[in-house]
Parts: sequence; C-alpha cells; structure tokens
Amino acid sequence: MDKERQQIVEAGLERAAEALGDVTAPVMAEFYRRYPDARASFQHHSPHNPGSLEAEMVGNALYYVMTWFEAPGEARIAFDSSVPHHRVALGVPPDWYRGFLETFLDVVEPVAVLSDQDKAIWAELRESLVGLVERNRFL
Repeated sequence: MDKERQQIVEAGLERAAEALGDVTAPVMAEFYRRYPDARASFQHHSPHNPGSLEAEMVGNALYYVMTWFEAPGEARIAFDSSVPHHRVALGVPPDWYRGFLETFLDVVEPVAVLSDQDKAIWAELRESLVGLVERNRFL
C-alpha cells in the first residue's frame, strides 16, 4: 500500500510541476499573505538573499511530500529536531512551520489530486506532516 500511495503522490507532483512549474513564487506569496510577519524572518535569516532561503524551504517541503510514504521515519527524525530548532534557535513559531507546510500543500494539491482516492492519500499525507509539527510544538 505504501508503494501505491507513493506512486499516487509522485504522479500528482508531476501534474503539479507540469501545470505550475516552479512553485516557489506562488507558495511564498500565499504564505506571506497568511503570515505577513514571516517575511521579516526570512530577511533576517538570509539578509543578502532571502529568495535562496525561500527556495530552500519550498524544496524541503517538496522533499518531505515526495518521500513521506517511502521513508516516514526520515521525516519523523528530521521534524523532531527541526521544529524545536526553528522555534528556539531561529524564533520561528510552530504555527509558521505548520502554516508553511499547509500553504505548500494548498498550492500543489488542487492540481495534483484527480480522484477521491488521490484526495484521501493527500489528506493522509497532510495529516501526517502537520502532525509531526504538532507533536514537536513544545519540545
């Protein structure tokens, strides 16, 4: 079942890439619309090239979406350190972290999902990744 879910996600991501191209700009525009104060954080943490940090964060979200059903343990380990690190060391609240993932999915999903089966798998993916943020919210 994991292989089947992985293939459905990969096919959806391919559709999204064909339809949307590089999703960095639309993801960041929507994220900043939802979390306008986050823009200053990106500029603070990458003052000479915030666009590079934006692209890196979109790439990270894409990576975890691409690999969730293939290697969920890898994401769990990464989020277990990344969410607390972002909160404590970088001053990035878990709501922004969660919101970034949700924004990424909100941009990509409408193009990626074709069927009810796809929709269920993407909902499971969303719940899993957002759940990793929530379980690490206060660590």
